[in-house]
Formats: sequence, structure tokens, C-alpha cells
Amino acid sequence: MKTFKKIAKIVAIVIAIAAAVAGIIYAVKKIKEKKNSEDSEENYVSCSCYEKPENM
Repeated sequence: MKTFKKIAKIVAIVIAIAAAVAGIIYAVKKIKEKKNSEDSEENYVSCSCYEKPENM
């Protein structure tokens, strides 16, 4: 029975570590997506080439 408890503790620790790593990966992906979307908006330059001049 002692062996089973040790194995159960080890499995629980491995699962906890895997969950923590998955959470960190998820957070990093979200942060990168947010950063990339903000960068694309900041670098946007509108072009007035297709606008009609006011004096025509």
C-alpha cells in the first residue's frame, strides 16, 4: 500500500507540473497574439491616393 501512495503522489506531481506548463504556454500565446494585433494597428498607414480632391 505504501508503494501505491508513492506512485500516486508522483503521478499527481507530474500532472500538476504538466498543467502549470500548459497554463504558461496558453498565457504566452495570448500575450503574443495581443502584441501582434496591436503592432499591426500601430503600423497601419492610410493612403489618401484614392480620395477625391476637394477642388474638383
